[in-house]
Amino acid sequence: MSTPLEMISKDATVMEAVQQMREKDINALVVRTTPRAIVSSTDVLDAIADGKDVSKLKVTDVMTTDVETATPDLYMEEVAAMMTSYGIKHLPVVDDDYVGMISSTDVTAHLS
Repeated sequence: MSTPLEMISKDATVMEAVQQMREKDINALVVRTTPRAIVSSTDVLDAIADGKDVSKLKVTDVMTTDVETATPDLYMEEVAAMMTSYGIKHLPVVDDDYVGMISSTDVTAHLS
């Protein structure tokens, strides 16, 4: 799991989100909203593929909401099964509040 958790405001621009992801060498940021949300590089690519001008979009325009989460006590095999089942690459880890993010790369590294 990656910590500290990188977050961004729902009101930030998509360009700010992409710059933060590039600076931190990550592919997703948690957006502190209710329901829980993340913005990922895939969300940005989908917006570009749909012909949207990402320089004018806000994070809230492209983020994924109602994201699945994991608890810190899950086994890596359970996390891998969740990611496969839901077709996702990032899973926020929550224990009352956010504590980190686990990616498919983390799972692959751990299980190999």
